Amino acid sequence: MNILGYFQKVGKALMVPVAVLPAAAILMGIGYWIDPTGWGANSALAAFLIKAGSAIIDNMSVLFAIGVAYGMSKDKDGAAALSGFVGFLVVTTLLAPGAVAQIQGIDASAVPAAFSKINNQFVGILVGIVSAEIYNRFSHVELHKALAFFSGKRLIPILTSVAGIIIAGVLMYVWPSIYNGLVHFGESIQGLGAAGAGIYAFFNRLLIPVGLHHALNSVFWFDVAGINDIPNFLSGKGTPGVTGMYQAGFFPIMMFGLPGAALAMYHTAKAKNKERVASLLLAAGFASFFTGVTEPLEFAFMFLAPPLYVIHAALTGISVYIAASMHWIAGFGFSAGLVDLFLSTRNPLAVQWYMLVLQGIVFFGLYYFIFRTVILKFNLKTPGREDDEEETSSVRGSAETGELAKQYLKALGGHGNLENIDACITRLRLTLKDSSLADEKTLKALGAMGVVKLGANNLQVILGPLAEIVAGEMKKIPASEDLSAVKLP
Repeated sequence: MNILGYFQKVGKALMVPVAVLPAAAILMGIGYWIDPTGWGANSALAAFLIKAGSAIIDNMSVLFAIGVAYGMSKDKDGAAALSGFVGFLVVTTLLAPGAVAQIQGIDASAVPAAFSKINNQFVGILVGIVSAEIYNRFSHVELHKALAFFSGKRLIPILTSVAGIIIAGVLMYVWPSIYNGLVHFGESIQGLGAAGAGIYAFFNRLLIPVGLHHALNSVFWFDVAGINDIPNFLSGKGTPGVTGMYQAGFFPIMMFGLPGAALAMYHTAKAKNKERVASLLLAAGFASFFTGVTEPLEFAFMFLAPPLYVIHAALTGISVYIAASMHWIAGFGFSAGLVDLFLSTRNPLAVQWYMLVLQGIVFFGLYYFIFRTVILKFNLKTPGREDDEEETSSVRGSAETGELAKQYLKALGGHGNLENIDACITRLRLTLKDSSLADEKTLKALGAMGVVKLGANNLQVILGPLAEIVAGEMKKIPASEDLSAVKLP
């Protein structure tokens, strides 16, 4: 696997621990709604909910270790997750300030400050990756009969413990430098203030096509470089008007800007195609507005009209910059949709959140006007404007997910062409033996919003919320099953 493919695999795995954040956001959001001033001091129920949510937020580092180990394991087995937990405990215990002082024979006051921050998401990700690699390589090892009990998956936590000792030994000497470097990076971005937030948002959108935006997000949203924007916002621990600056400006884009782009694409579609593209754009626009899931809409024009996507990334950076500079703040546990905006309105760190709605209305107009103008002026082939021979078939895949999975499998060249099947929230992540056997036109005719090739053998198929379901159904199809009778568009 090439480096790009490996990093997008890590990015996908990061979504496993991130997926628990909505639970924290809902619990704490309701708690803040019940008691917006006392944060639980005036209501036992509010305190119960806020503390329950903080149990997730305060343990994100170990959740990263477990989630990444599980997400990167070849068959998503619980033994990999357990190993991630074991490895994290070993590393963080050995690198706790008291342990470092004892091992190095120095006074506790002489222990570098970096070790007081060893319980962080960076270490969680590192341990998770190592645990997954150990699982993938040694989970089927058979030991001598005298040690047979420890063969296979039972061996993995033992090997991970040994690896944890080695990791701790290395980090004991290099962690202070790594930590100081990460803090310097975080402080540099924070030093740029609102401009830094805008730059981050611009690259956040640009990395979506290759799925590496999750890795970038971890630097700004979690405690990798000392920023920790999402946990700090959700827990109410931070500076009003500042904490949340790497989140707030996404609300005007996801709730208003992208739906404005969808309306522009609908109005500029050929008359004969408007009915066909309306369902796609309406569903994708509503998903963006209500939940903040933007990929189905972004992939509708990302490859058909790349200049529009660069404009979209630039507008996102501008939006985040404006919100940060004006100190209009709201946050999210999942994404910048209506649900998270509503939940964050009583958060003690939410500042003039309603101004994000007004900003969003302005961005709706900007997106609509800019997209419509650029599409017409440069005759961009957005949905519904393709040349007749390029138009996507109106025939879609089966409504039954089991049959749809067979259709996708056949369009990808069958089981014999697939080395690995995986998925994140909105996309299939596949490793193919021969990428030329994947029929991109048929995949789109089945309902895929986009197809992304990463290197020679890695392929992503953008399906929206169905991705994980279809991936699961594809894995259930026996390798011996004849797909010749499966009908494709």
